[in-house]
Amino acid sequence: MLLLHKSLPHLRRVLTARRPPPKSFALPSPRPRTLTRAAVAAMGSVAGDAVRLSYPPARRDDSVVDTYHGTQIPDPYRWLEDPDSEETKEFVEKQADLAESVLAGCGDREGLRREVTRLFDHPRHGAPFRRGNKYFHFHNSGLQAQNVLYVQDGLDAEAQVLLDPNTLSKDGTVALSTYSISNDGKYFAYGLSESGSDWVTIRVMRIADRQPTSDKLSWVKFSSISWTHDGKGFFYGRYPAPGVGLDAGTETNINLNQQIYYHVMGSDQSEDILCWKDPENPKYSFGASVTEDGKYIILGTYDGCDPVNKLYYCEISSLPQGIEGFKETKQMLPFVKLIDNFDAQYQVVANDGDEFTFVTNKNAPKNKLVRVNIKNPEVWTDVISEHERDVLESVDAVNGNQLVVCYMSDVKHTLQIRDLITGNLLHQLPLEIGSVSEISCRREDKEVFIGFTSFLSPGITYRCNLTSTVPEMKVFREISVPGFDRTGFEVKQIFVPSKDGTKIPMFIMLKKDIELDGSHPTLLYGYGGFNISITPSFSVSRLVLCKNLGSIVCIANIRGGGEYGEEWHKAGALAKKQNCFDDFIACAEQLISAGYTSNKKICIEGGSNGGLLVSACINQRPDLFGCALAHVGVMDMLRFHKFTIGHAWTTDYGCSDKEDEFGWLIKYSPLHNVRRPWEQSFVENSQYPATMLLTADHDDRVVPLHSLKLLATLQYVLCTSTEDSPQTNPIIGRIDRKSGHGPGRPTKKMIDEAADRYSFMAKMLGTTWTE
Repeated sequence: MLLLHKSLPHLRRVLTARRPPPKSFALPSPRPRTLTRAAVAAMGSVAGDAVRLSYPPARRDDSVVDTYHGTQIPDPYRWLEDPDSEETKEFVEKQADLAESVLAGCGDREGLRREVTRLFDHPRHGAPFRRGNKYFHFHNSGLQAQNVLYVQDGLDAEAQVLLDPNTLSKDGTVALSTYSISNDGKYFAYGLSESGSDWVTIRVMRIADRQPTSDKLSWVKFSSISWTHDGKGFFYGRYPAPGVGLDAGTETNINLNQQIYYHVMGSDQSEDILCWKDPENPKYSFGASVTEDGKYIILGTYDGCDPVNKLYYCEISSLPQGIEGFKETKQMLPFVKLIDNFDAQYQVVANDGDEFTFVTNKNAPKNKLVRVNIKNPEVWTDVISEHERDVLESVDAVNGNQLVVCYMSDVKHTLQIRDLITGNLLHQLPLEIGSVSEISCRREDKEVFIGFTSFLSPGITYRCNLTSTVPEMKVFREISVPGFDRTGFEVKQIFVPSKDGTKIPMFIMLKKDIELDGSHPTLLYGYGGFNISITPSFSVSRLVLCKNLGSIVCIANIRGGGEYGEEWHKAGALAKKQNCFDDFIACAEQLISAGYTSNKKICIEGGSNGGLLVSACINQRPDLFGCALAHVGVMDMLRFHKFTIGHAWTTDYGCSDKEDEFGWLIKYSPLHNVRRPWEQSFVENSQYPATMLLTADHDDRVVPLHSLKLLATLQYVLCTSTEDSPQTNPIIGRIDRKSGHGPGRPTKKMIDEAADRYSFMAKMLGTTWTE
């Protein structure tokens, strides 16, 4: 969320399943391994060969049966929920060997790896931001595993390395997860994660001499870092330590009882001041942030992933002994309850003393801007009313009393400058069709830096000067990809009628002047959940698909996302989740009927909630797709809430503990709806598409057991449980090591994974490589 640096930590974004990052959607690759005999025997047995793979046997325990509200549900692969058992480890090894044997037979694998590497090797910059009297920005020279943070005295001064995560591990798997710079620019607090885990360790550096302090904070998760303006310390959130001696990120323990602490610089973590906890509601998560004027601490409370929160505040000057005085009293901070229910979302934009301006969706599903005196909260005033059609995405205060306002209109961003006091429109900023990826400013700044991207634009940073009568918007930096000529491609947006008539927007990227004869391999990507919008972004790997494999790339903005506000989100959640699958299927059917492709030439792809989407769709319409790539998906809809942070997703999915919600979930849960299509009402000899399930050993967001159980189930029901099965399309699992749900992936792992999944797609769809 663009307001994260100055308002409530938007924990919904980090608690939910993954969306694709702006530059490339990819997960890391497996280590080279020695192949088993079964895997060697299976080499080359892929979809066009009509030869069945030899799948490794997996024990079925038919004694494991759960009863849900009178209905018995077997769970024969429950044993795969234990990541530390030798039996699970053996299953993972054999499945990894099988996948490698299939991928070794994919002829375009090395060509894809080579070309994606070549195009990835270009310098990339993030938008600069100012703290104290210094500027900071992220940079990657091209193939560096992790982005490097630089500091400079001025925008024209020499940039010096502040933190290079690439020096912290040999394989690039230590990543910067969160960070915050003190208001005076003296200290840099930063959180590091290892092997893709959500667990974070916070450390602190003195910026002047780049030397680390003694401060070290462990077992931090889903937390921002917010300094008090005196520079004495910062707020953060942590969970109780999950256990001694474990490999953090591989455990499946449920995450409960997050607490907010204040860390005093130079002290041990054991001395940190407990500021807030709620043991009566162990599933709640919290975020504490200091307002830009330094006067208030804002506490947000979240119950799951819905865009709603409670909001409390504490006036720092009202604490006689300051925050440190609570170290002795052992009492929590005296927060005042401004909003004490979960009716709506409230995010701080700015405050003048007690007068606060918020973005909220209270009685405004597309969001609006409101103002209230928190000491007299009976009167709320609309500053910018809800737009009839467009979604108010973000609002940032800048240049004293001005606002940078970002709207989303049919999944494309627009930018405005408005007056903070009146909300009146002052200027419309010029912007191409695409996405605003960054807005970097503070209220005291007289300029704003804007990051922009699109399907055909790798990235532009604009510098907008607000001191002149008409804002001056100039290109500050532009990312260039050597050898990429955007003039050879075009992007369309069409609107597809879904099963119930709702129009679903879909972007289509393809070479110019392509003949619509139904012959083209097509990648269809979707997400559809948690109010998350999939806006245009540049991807090297998707570009290679279009350029070298003659593919068409499509993004379906199905219901469940946030593309048209909270009503659009709710239309694809809970009892209405089936709308997501209907929308995605309708988009595939439209691509076929319009002549872009055919059912044997479509590959569907999605990650996390999108992995659920892909897996549910191949269960419901196995005849419609030629290939499926399901990344780190939520596959067991009856038990997801029992592991790590899965309980937070019940706001979107429901929970099998409740009878009516069990009724929704059992109808589409991927694990529980695998059927032999040749025994259903599909065309004769139909089978599941070639399918790759992708997961990783340190994914502690959507734990690997989801993909492992579904993989075992697919292989058993479709392949090993029946003689002469029509299922000749391969069902494989790509299981990565030292990787997680997605964030923090090293560049090489992104490239290797892209080469693997898209060479599999190319082989299954029968495409040919062209230089």
